[in-house]
Amino acid sequence: MPFSTPLPRTAREVRLASVPAGLPAPENFAVVEAPLAAPGAGQVIVRNRYFLVFPGLRTLIGGEVEGVPLPALSSGDALFGPAVGEVVAAGDGSPLRPGDTVTHLQGWRDHAVVDAAHCTPVGDTLPDPVAHLAQGASAYGALTRLARVRTGDTVLVTGAAGAVGTLAGPIARLLGAGRVIGTTRSPEKAGRLTAELGYDTVLLAGSRVSFAAQLAEAAPEGIDVLLDTVGGEQLAAAVGAARQGARFALVGALDGQLSARRAGGSAPVEIDSFRIVVKGLSLRGYSGTDHPDVEEEWNGRFGAWLRSGETIFPHTRIPGIDRAPQALQELIEGRHFGAVVVEV
Repeated sequence: MPFSTPLPRTAREVRLASVPAGLPAPENFAVVEAPLAAPGAGQVIVRNRYFLVFPGLRTLIGGEVEGVPLPALSSGDALFGPAVGEVVAAGDGSPLRPGDTVTHLQGWRDHAVVDAAHCTPVGDTLPDPVAHLAQGASAYGALTRLARVRTGDTVLVTGAAGAVGTLAGPIARLLGAGRVIGTTRSPEKAGRLTAELGYDTVLLAGSRVSFAAQLAEAAPEGIDVLLDTVGGEQLAAAVGAARQGARFALVGALDGQLSARRAGGSAPVEIDSFRIVVKGLSLRGYSGTDHPDVEEEWNGRFGAWLRSGETIFPHTRIPGIDRAPQALQELIEGRHFGAVVVEV
């Protein structure tokens, strides 16, 4: 089909150059030029503006993907993930047109040929297109569908300085929580969580004081809700600190997923099942695929909260696709606050 402007013939993309023995490092990736085909029927070419760097890539690279709705990555494969971009060409039969802004899953490259059916047009629900890469839908879904925050609840959010946690605390507060406690390993991040995002107190995991002791002091009467992104000792301690009938929603297990001793697909932890029984706890894992109605509801509320100033989208923008492999390493090392986004 004819195009009004010349189309690029190649795309720059990040590939897995070698499978790491432990945690991935920049030398395991390569930024290469790859041929870019013209869009076929029902396809579009998208020029990516932003893409998300997310810890789930560790699992895909490690190959332990049983139960994960995404394929493993092998040496030579291009990476992928959530992206926001502009349609620059559309094939026959595509409902999208050049100039449309869309989200899709072919990030980690500057241009992508994508089936139009796999793109979601971006309207004006959110004030900034990059906010469509926020990971708040899982936090919102977990706190409204599983843990169901009630007015006055004491809520614990583990991994509070990450992409999910920086949104989970404010969401819990907006849903009526009376006290919100977070966890992080960085004193600097702890300060930002209380100063910028309204956390009442933040516990320092990995410090000389045991996490269970810190939690007992911060919540002497116990917690009502756990939004867990970490697992490990923090999950175990939360069981001990739970009030009667507490609700636990698990949305991640970074303690195991980002361990150099594992391949990204396991996170064993010992918890007191007797406490779960006698306290009548509910403990469920959250998957967005089980709650397809959440995304639209979240975007509507997130957009309203952003415009009113009731919340923000904490994120770090990394300029340039060449810096993407380093950004992944920095994410794994916990160097950034909030979501990590590469600006192409």
